[in-house]
Amino acid sequence: MRSNLESDLKELRETFHSGKTKESSWRISQLQGLLHILEDRESDISMALKQDLGKHHVEAYRDEIGLVVKSINYALGNLKQWMAAKKAKLPLAAFPSRAELLPEPLGVVLIISSWNFPIGLSLEPMIGALAAGNVIEGGSDIGEKLLQHRFDKIFFTGSTRVGKTVMYAATQHLTPVTLELGGKCPVVVDSFSTSWDAKIATKRIVWGKFGACAGQACIGVDYILIEKKNLSNLVELLKRYIKQCFGDDPNESRSISKIINKKQFSRLKSLIDEPMVNSSIVYGGSFDEESLFFGPTILVDPPLDAAIMTEEIFGPLLPIITLERIEESIEFITSRPKPLALYAFTKDEILHKRLVSETSSGSIMFNDIILQYAIDTLPFGGVGGSGFGRYHGKYSFENFSHEKVVMTRSFLIDMWFRYPPWDDKKLQIIKAGFRYDYLGAVLIALGLKRKA
Repeated sequence: MRSNLESDLKELRETFHSGKTKESSWRISQLQGLLHILEDRESDISMALKQDLGKHHVEAYRDEIGLVVKSINYALGNLKQWMAAKKAKLPLAAFPSRAELLPEPLGVVLIISSWNFPIGLSLEPMIGALAAGNVIEGGSDIGEKLLQHRFDKIFFTGSTRVGKTVMYAATQHLTPVTLELGGKCPVVVDSFSTSWDAKIATKRIVWGKFGACAGQACIGVDYILIEKKNLSNLVELLKRYIKQCFGDDPNESRSISKIINKKQFSRLKSLIDEPMVNSSIVYGGSFDEESLFFGPTILVDPPLDAAIMTEEIFGPLLPIITLERIEESIEFITSRPKPLALYAFTKDEILHKRLVSETSSGSIMFNDIILQYAIDTLPFGGVGGSGFGRYHGKYSFENFSHEKVVMTRSFLIDMWFRYPPWDDKKLQIIKAGFRYDYLGAVLIALGLKRKA
């Protein structure tokens, strides 16, 4: 594998060093090729996602194909603006000079994606990498054969390799890393003044937990925090909308994804096999190992030291933790690792401000779930244990670019005090300059002021 990797990298470097990837025409052709294959092979991709993950074709288009198509079109519409050099503001002391920041590609970019969104998580960063003028080595645990079979045909020779990658490459070649992980993403549910607000909030939670790859989503809902007095109403609404979305028998609805493999299925089953956890189930708990189906399941106050509350669930199990006061949610969240996303349903401006200022997460969204991921003008990424770096839209372009400083000085004016031999007068002029006291520096130089 190592020799194959080195061979691939050599070919990719040759493509990069040819200089053609720096041209906007090359980048546009790559993005257009990617767009064409998504449009031409939509049914093939949907079928692959159905076979691998049990995704309904509507879900597959919404969460993967369509999302990527949107991102490509956004990049195509903004590419030349992103590529343009930006003038940099210089201090007066640098006069006469000019400077600009010029985005340049990094070279060979390694992209390794997860299995839960094999198309979206592979191609979303690829869009930014190609737009920035890079060549790509990457892969995915699931959907790799589909990617290799379909996507190798759309790129110019040597611009990309889709296949397995080993971390050897990243470590040996000092590759910068952007890492998006996950963690436990909480939802804070406040009291609602109207039944309409409560219904909409609950529907959005059901969608954000069970409707995105059956909960196998890094920014999906992991658990809910709510005041005890509001628990029964929330549980009844959750039951209602689970049935409305997935029917009395979700396994027959074909609208909920399956668990990716037996290993992950067994892991989920082990989470609810713990006696104290199993006794906290108030709805669902059904599963079918043969079809890898796990039904939507609601739990109330499972032990906080149980695996279901200490590990990322990554499946359709929804614990609800009750509190005496909703403000306790802040301490609950901050006492645990930083989440990739934090959600809160509230109209209380004080609670809103406290959650923003007193918690830390990759993103925080109020009164909805997951939608922040789909907005091209917003960066996506984690913080602390949930990852580092960010991408999406222009942030992907910047993530896969180096903003090179290009500064040009004139020969016309030269500052005599920058050169040795040193004396106290030169020191005072330098001190004044570093304080941006340019008038003082001039006065010192003219002998009209003794000390800065």
